[in-house]
Amino acid sequence: MSRLLLGFHMHQPTDNLHEAVERAVERCYEPLFTTLAKYPKVKFALHCSGWLLKQLRKHYPKTFEAIRYLHDQGSIEFFTGGFYEPVLASIPPEDRIAQIRMLSDTVHELFGAQPKGLWLTERVWESSVLPQLKECGIERIVVDDYHLIAAGFDKDRLDGYFLTEEGGERFEIFPIAKDLRYAIPFHPVADALAAIEKKELAIIFDDAEKFGLWPKTYEWVHEKGWLEEFLSALESSDIETIHFEDVDLRPRGLVYLPNVSYYEMGEWSLLPLDALELERLKERVGEEYFEQIGQKFIKGGIWKNFFIKYEESNRLHKRMLSISKKHKSKALYKLQTNDVYWHGIFGGLYLPNLRDNAYRYLAKCEQKRFQRPCVIHEDMDLDGYEESEVHTQDMVYRFYTRYGGQLIELLDNEAMFNFQNTLTRRYEAYHEKIFHPQEHRHHEAGIETIHTLEPKVEERIKELLYYDWYTKNSFIDHISDDSFDAKSLFRCDFKEYGDFANQPFERKGLTFERSGGIYQDECYAATLTKRYEIKKRRLGFEIDLLTQAPRTYRYALEWNLHFAAYEDLRFNEGAFQERFEGRSLRIDDPFTGRAITIELDQDAEWYLAKTYTVSQNEEGFEATLQGISIAAALPFSKSLKLRGALEIRHV
Repeated sequence: MSRLLLGFHMHQPTDNLHEAVERAVERCYEPLFTTLAKYPKVKFALHCSGWLLKQLRKHYPKTFEAIRYLHDQGSIEFFTGGFYEPVLASIPPEDRIAQIRMLSDTVHELFGAQPKGLWLTERVWESSVLPQLKECGIERIVVDDYHLIAAGFDKDRLDGYFLTEEGGERFEIFPIAKDLRYAIPFHPVADALAAIEKKELAIIFDDAEKFGLWPKTYEWVHEKGWLEEFLSALESSDIETIHFEDVDLRPRGLVYLPNVSYYEMGEWSLLPLDALELERLKERVGEEYFEQIGQKFIKGGIWKNFFIKYEESNRLHKRMLSISKKHKSKALYKLQTNDVYWHGIFGGLYLPNLRDNAYRYLAKCEQKRFQRPCVIHEDMDLDGYEESEVHTQDMVYRFYTRYGGQLIELLDNEAMFNFQNTLTRRYEAYHEKIFHPQEHRHHEAGIETIHTLEPKVEERIKELLYYDWYTKNSFIDHISDDSFDAKSLFRCDFKEYGDFANQPFERKGLTFERSGGIYQDECYAATLTKRYEIKKRRLGFEIDLLTQAPRTYRYALEWNLHFAAYEDLRFNEGAFQERFEGRSLRIDDPFTGRAITIELDQDAEWYLAKTYTVSQNEEGFEATLQGISIAAALPFSKSLKLRGALEIRHV
């Protein structure tokens, strides 16, 4: 007789859009638990992130009461984790303890249960977290079977659970079976049961969202009755559902795991060309060899590679770590929610609302952290280059020596909004599906997972797909020619003769300087000096450019600004336009109640371009408006002196 350890993991990003949570409840959580309530003899484990659990209790009583009923019937074994669903390895040890205890205490308060098992967010394993887990009373952890394969175990040795230790402290390790992850609920019920019956101890602990929220699953799982059929068949079968805490088998032995997550995460965390090369390598060795042997050795990256892959993620993460050293609060713990720090098939860092939420939490932390103006010069991003952080009464300005003394944060603490919260347009491995679409056929019975769906590609998507060769900060210095206009700014294909847009500057106070060059036929020496002066909400700047190059060029100063409601913006009291002339630009933003004004001391040609990223969603590809690129261009020969200011006012 087979035993089944069945588990559901539920999570929504902290403070996610109301309509997103509403849809998840209607299409997934409510029908899932109301159906499970008909079969209380089916035992299962449940992990629900703390914020979502509180939302269900407050706003969705039908779903919450179904969970309570199932617990009272002895159906549910609760698993804990970080309250706001952080990747535990990415936050400081004391915060790990605080987050886990918050969720465990909440579960105990609501249900009287004391979780001893832990759901590891995105299954990101690092042994460094184990001492804190022991302090929180954790005895067992679920991971993927791939974790053990990556440690050198054969697939046929994973039918059961294992032990590991850290400093002599013991933990039970339960590997989730990949074949069950891909079978439930995607394969016909008979096939899913057959997959379970092949194992003495079958372990499946996976996203509840697969049961109604993933593409095609609502119709398959609920409307066509897969879930009802599965639970009914399970009750009448010889398969025994048990709780993790009731497993009375001997462990399979000792295991030590490397830093690893599930296999797909390792692919996503690689740089795009490396991810494509990994796919080609898998194809060369063949599916059978890869599944049986190759997985031990053919691996992707680790989760923390996202901080290298996406500069915007690293900035936010290191800001969080810096705050954590000095100040603990609910806002800090919300800032540790994992979703905004990475990007896989879709969503995550690419969603502006998640980044806006993160900076709102950061602003709340800063309101309590700094009570008076100050300036900090420090390598806060931990990349070997200093950032200069200026705090005024209700603003935070951050400048980056690594890239041109550019502005990388423009945080209005009072409005709790970062106008510099842009995202650079990058090539992603999945863009190859746009460039080189392939014929796709699904041969198996059942439905496809998000890993095998072939996304739809609309023509408009191709028209918006461009990449940036420099990071979309503000105060970026370009030396170009007549090729620079709104169209080339949008496409990022104007001619660039200088080396100031993405190279390091030296800093003295808030003065940044680079002795670089202008390259045309030969290299001509050029020096660019950028000075900032900050008074409350006004950022004054002076730019001096000297060169030995003989011809006339166009200097363009670029800003990239982020907003939440682009359709409501007004530009110089009018609609968006790609070009105008003058000395100033004013953008009125009703969402934040702010007006941003950029003023120059001389006339310039102004170019504006809306910048979109192209990423996948559940149905296909989508374009997301990430910011507005603004450039003021003017001619210069030999030297240029430009003065101006960026100011944020209340409206």
